[in-house]
Amino acid sequence: LISHLTHSLTSSLLLFVIMKTILSSRIIKVPEGVTVEASSRVVKVTGPRGSLSRSFKHVNMALTKLGKRSIRMDMWFGNRKQLACVRTISSHIENMITGVTKGYCYIVRFAYAHFPINVTLVEKEGQATLVEIRNFLGERRVRKIPMHEGVKVVRSTAAKDQLELTGNDIEGVSKSAALLHQACLVRNKDIRKFLDGIYVSEKGPIGATTPV
Repeated sequence: LISHLTHSLTSSLLLFVIMKTILSSRIIKVPEGVTVEASSRVVKVTGPRGSLSRSFKHVNMALTKLGKRSIRMDMWFGNRKQLACVRTISSHIENMITGVTKGYCYIVRFAYAHFPINVTLVEKEGQATLVEIRNFLGERRVRKIPMHEGVKVVRSTAAKDQLELTGNDIEGVSKSAALLHQACLVRNKDIRKFLDGIYVSEKGPIGATTPV
């Protein structure tokens, strides 16, 4: 019995070693007008709209520049979960490239049945950095939501009760929209009946947003 268990354990360990991929690589194309710098797993992307920097030190992989127009990622002897990070980091860098060339836009709309949601944009140094929400479900409490750094929020001219959040960093823009949504969640009521709140209606690159 002991020898059988030892043989099974050895086979399992051997199978685990065999399942590791020797080398997984992915190449990202860099468009014209954009420069990408990679040093010690810290990536800095510079384009017409500005620059973004992000650290990937938590992932054991190699980032190498292949000339000026491409960058390669290599991961050696990675298991299934580690190999998934290759595509994830590739998507992060591609989003950074899109951010410094086109920018990102999230459009949020106010939904209410009886009590109109009043939104005030508090400006600091000529740019709105704080959103104040009043009269949500008739409440007197003032909800104050600070925007993430680099995120610009303006009232939409295309429709009533609508805000447009724009910026280079997709995470900053999307997190700011999420903060607005989470600040207006209905508590202790039937959410099938009380649909009041702030919801993301469109998102995507500036000028090419798609409905959610």
